[in-house]
Amino acid sequence: MIVKAPFGSTGHESTRTLFGAAALSDVTQAEADRTMELILDHGINHIDVAASYGDAELRLGPWMERRRAEFFLASKTGERSYVAARDEIRRSLERLRTDRLDLIQLHNLAEEEEWELAMGDDGALRACVEARDEGLVRFIGVTGHGLGIAAMHLRSLERFAFDSVLFPYSYVLLQDEGYRADVDALLAVCRERGVAVQTIKSLTRRPWGERRQTRATWYEPLEEPADIEVAVHWVLGHEGLFLNTVGDIHVLPRVLEAAARFTGPVSDEAMREVIERRGMEPLFTR
Repeated sequence: MIVKAPFGSTGHESTRTLFGAAALSDVTQAEADRTMELILDHGINHIDVAASYGDAELRLGPWMERRRAEFFLASKTGERSYVAARDEIRRSLERLRTDRLDLIQLHNLAEEEEWELAMGDDGALRACVEARDEGLVRFIGVTGHGLGIAAMHLRSLERFAFDSVLFPYSYVLLQDEGYRADVDALLAVCRERGVAVQTIKSLTRRPWGERRQTRATWYEPLEEPADIEVAVHWVLGHEGLFLNTVGDIHVLPRVLEAAARFTGPVSDEAMREVIERRGMEPLFTR
């Protein structure tokens, strides 16, 4: 089984590997059902989805209707205005067939103009706070991509007491000195304030570039079990981090198996060997 840890200050003990339900964006209900059975077999108790993930919320709906109490359920709104975000949160509840979310997140809040709108008096954050006050959600988080996102999350935490953050975290990306400094600063603030830290894109091999896309992910993922195990254990070896799983249901079993075998950290040298062997490249550049 996959080990659990406190999810920030929420009071929930989440499996340190979270199910990234982007993997359900474009699958049949039968495929989604088999995937849900798999994550239950591994004891996963935390699901991360988003309104923009295709049909993922719809695919989760039948499961939430029957087994809602077994999961910490997180979704995201990519809307920036109050009205649009308010409506999208309620639409997510309908699609997920539940009357509450554990966590609602401002999705990919990375650009200055969008940040100002979402955090303003008539922005999406107001809709999230309102939903929390009404009992529709319990906690509020913020997510994002790109090498500027750790610094932007720090700014977001200065404006509002978010309960969680989500951002890219991999050995390759942390070789960018500026990004690593921002991430280190963000992690220090999160530890001090009890903010939950979710990591994404940790299993990225490289951008697809001109290569034919053979997976559901918008990046080429690691696929060999031995490589996946090193990458998974490298992330889980950093205390306090949660790993969001890869966005492809066919790679997912290898990720869960690797997470279940975690007993302790692996070295940076082991990670560098995988990088050299697989020609890993950063997904985000300046």
